[in-house]
Amino acid sequence: MKFFVDTADVAAIKELNDLGMVDGVTTNPSLILKSGRDILEVTKEICDMVAGPVSAEVVATEAKDMIAEGLKLVKIASNIAIKVPLTWAGLTACKAFASEGHMVNVTLCFSAAQAILAAKAGASFISPFIGRLDDINLDGVQLIEDIRTIYDNYGFKTEILAASIRSVNHITDVARIGADVITAPPSVIKAMANHPLTDKGLEQFLKDWAKTGQSIV
Repeated sequence: MKFFVDTADVAAIKELNDLGMVDGVTTNPSLILKSGRDILEVTKEICDMVAGPVSAEVVATEAKDMIAEGLKLVKIASNIAIKVPLTWAGLTACKAFASEGHMVNVTLCFSAAQAILAAKAGASFISPFIGRLDDINLDGVQLIEDIRTIYDNYGFKTEILAASIRSVNHITDVARIGADVITAPPSVIKAMANHPLTDKGLEQFLKDWAKTGQSIV
């Protein structure tokens, strides 16, 4: 499974990237706002740091305008994935970008039917938002399972990028199902290392070590 980091915080990306925990990055208008930086500048900095795909999202709502924005975004770096919403206009733009060999991340997916359309349009990645489905009492993880089954049935090459990840359980659940990629905030990825029994065991080891009176260095 590939780990994408869902942030435009360069320092947070660097910390995880230095540990080999970053296979790509996803950004969106809300994350750009949170960063307080110019989209072209911060995206270029991220692209220079990370070898894998970096999703940069268009903000237009009409296909022709999405295409114009996407063609500007791909000039930032060779590892840009143009992010488009799962609307009819977004699918039109996806097809245009894919036909020219550009990576496309189709975002804001909330149904298996939408995911089929994205794959047919040539999306490199489909981003189902599982946390937002959970918020309205629908099963976001089940959506990942449905898409996995459908894509495997028909040999679609689009990668399933589980998004709107809210917890470590989300990550392990979609990993079990076979999501190709997860994108999560740095805090959730780092929380994967946490376990109370690890903390308890380490505490006991340190107490016992202190009793030995020894030093390794």
